[in-house]
Amino acid sequence: MSHIQEGLLYNTSHEWVRVEGDRAYVGISDHAQCELGDLVFVEGLAPGKAVKAGDPLGTVESVKAASDVFAPVSGTVTERNEALDAAPERINQDPYGSWIVALVLSDPAELRALMDAAAYARFLGEA
Repeated sequence: MSHIQEGLLYNTSHEWVRVEGDRAYVGISDHAQCELGDLVFVEGLAPGKAVKAGDPLGTVESVKAASDVFAPVSGTVTERNEALDAAPERINQDPYGSWIVALVLSDPAELRALMDAAAYARFLGEA
């Protein structure tokens, strides 16, 4: 059973969003990192890139597979978590403390389309 953190929003492709003011931090869920296995590479978009909800934000690669990370909301990348360059396994160890990119939200109303922790648990069939 995956750990699902309260207070975050989730999408169906297993990214999470933590909103702080007009900024959204995006990472992958515990379910996603468990499915991928040991991560060996993480890459997020460079600051300044504008994305729409559903656009690729980066890539995570494990010993088993590579997977795109998708933007749960639209915005402009302000920061990527450079600590993951040298230590991608941080996502395996702490998926909710290891964001991949930060965005300035361009349409906060898009947050309403995301799932809260309870809805995400139901989506995963764990509720």
